[in-house]
Amino acid sequence: YFSDTGTKPPESGIFGFMINISALLAVITMYIRYLLIEKQNESSHFVRSSCNMFSLCIGLMGCIGMGIVATFQELAVPSVHDIGALVAFGSGVVYITLQSIISYKSCPQWNTYFVCHIRMAISVISCIAFIPMIVFASQISMTKIDWTPDEKDYTYHFLSAVCEWTVAFGFIFFFLTFIRDFQ
Repeated sequence: YFSDTGTKPPESGIFGFMINISALLAVITMYIRYLLIEKQNESSHFVRSSCNMFSLCIGLMGCIGMGIVATFQELAVPSVHDIGALVAFGSGVVYITLQSIISYKSCPQWNTYFVCHIRMAISVISCIAFIPMIVFASQISMTKIDWTPDEKDYTYHFLSAVCEWTVAFGFIFFFLTFIRDFQ
């Protein structure tokens, strides 16, 4: 899993610090996106302000989930860590889906359809990967770091981890699509 990279000292300290920095950068990015949409919406009225605010709040919940993941290590407090991960990934998937919809509503004045299609494709892939990530993770009967292919639940762990990394990279690529908007 993503969290497996930061379960033992000194990596755990670096992992926690970097996740918190990433969460802070995500908050800043989401807030700038919120302000940008509010400003664009003044002249075009393509989305309700409450929808934009709701999207921001969902995104901020995901960042709080990231903070929980960073603070409560996977092996030390697994239940709290897992709740934080669920909030982070679940809210993140909802956030990028809402932002994809808002992007389509802003076309063609504020976005190209190509960018909207890319955003929606990333959202769909992330949503599709999120579901098996949860399903497979719920089938694992133990919390551990070092797995071998012959162990019980290894397949569930492996598939869940692949889906988790897919969703995580989906978020990164989605945020990269904001570059043009922020110019």
